[in-house]
Amino acid sequence: MKTRSQKLAVLAMLSALAYVLMFFLRIPVMPVPPYLKYDPKDTVIVIAGFLFGPLSSFAVSAVVSVIEMFTVSDTGYWGCLMNIVSTCSFACAAAAIYRQKRTLAGAAVGLAAGALLSTGVMLLWNYLVLPLYMGVPREFITGLLIPYFLPFNLLKNGLNAGFAVMLYRPVRLALGRTSLLPVSAGRKGRGISIPALAAAAFVVVTCILLAMAWNGVI
Repeated sequence: MKTRSQKLAVLAMLSALAYVLMFFLRIPVMPVPPYLKYDPKDTVIVIAGFLFGPLSSFAVSAVVSVIEMFTVSDTGYWGCLMNIVSTCSFACAAAAIYRQKRTLAGAAVGLAAGALLSTGVMLLWNYLVLPLYMGVPREFITGLLIPYFLPFNLLKNGLNAGFAVMLYRPVRLALGRTSLLPVSAGRKGRGISIPALAAAAFVVVTCILLAMAWNGVI
């Protein structure tokens, strides 16, 4: 019972953090379409999955998406559904692979697989769903898929994967110093390697530079 309470407390904290990041850090990535904005909530959601498994990523994603729908989103139930699909195809896939191989390599493979899966899934879902609630012809959405949605989702997932590699161990260690993290989730492990941090930082910096280039900043 104590372990269950600890897990729920940590997931509640991570849900609150994901929502705050979404609320304050919604950053336009591409000038067209203007609603393509990046926020780092998926980084927190995948960390929840790394700590407790893919179902925890789904739970945090659902909670944050529903609250977002009633507070800041103007896309209603469709937008909520799209948020959950996008986040879960990334975070749940990454967490499922990491759960089978709890190593740096497992995390890297999981994050890469999740990023590619989410990118592909969202191309399909944008093609199928956007015409239904935007009231535009499907041909119009088709014209946006490759030049806009594909690079946006690759960039978004690349940023989230890089941030997750950089932040997972510090978050786990910080929670391990409290009485909230169950022992099984906070067990000791090897520290993250300098090459892994460098690779994650390279991915993040590259994505940021690409976003700046798309917006004409550089």
